[in-house]
Amino acid sequence: MKVTSIKNSAHFPDLEDRGSIASLSGPDIELRGIRQSVDGAEVTNTGIFECTPGSYRRIVMEPEVMHILQGHGRFTPDGEAPVEFSPGDTLFFAANTQGLWEMPEPMRKFYVIL
Repeated sequence: MKVTSIKNSAHFPDLEDRGSIASLSGPDIELRGIRQSVDGAEVTNTGIFECTPGSYRRIVMEPEVMHILQGHGRFTPDGEAPVEFSPGDTLFFAANTQGLWEMPEPMRKFYVIL
């Protein structure tokens, strides 16, 4: 198939449980997502990811592009100013970016890990 579509990706209901991570600010953060392969680029990790509110530290190991579908919050790279995000924003992360995610509400994104 030349074109694959996820209809209404901002509200697509069939995401898979991806476990949880400890939050620095309350209950554990629940993770859900779906990986979508692209013919000819099957090794590229792309799909939809969502999480419940909270804050946590993360290292983005590989370059990543993400487009925020739902939720708002901020990412503060170590030693840099916070980057605020909301629906419609696209973020570009360099490899090995470390910092703090803070999401006061559920967040959903489309992502491509390069």
